[in-house]
Amino acid sequence: MLKRILINIQKKSLKERFLLVLGILFFLVYLVLGLLIIFMKNFPLAIHPNYRIAFGVLLIVYSSFRFFRIINDNKH
Repeated sequence: MLKRILINIQKKSLKERFLLVLGILFFLVYLVLGLLIIFMKNFPLAIHPNYRIAFGVLLIVYSSFRFFRIINDNKH
């Protein structure tokens, strides 16, 4: 599967490859941000811990949604 993805990336135009890299970058940003919000002890905003965890989980779910969109867009 990885070989097929790499071959498919090589067939893409420069613009499509840039957008793919940008999509992967934002996937990682949302994932890391969600993990930081959940596990950071000295969070700079005064948010109730339950809401902070819920927001972190929401960001992680959104990052997984973006990841599956990247995978599905890359199959074409």
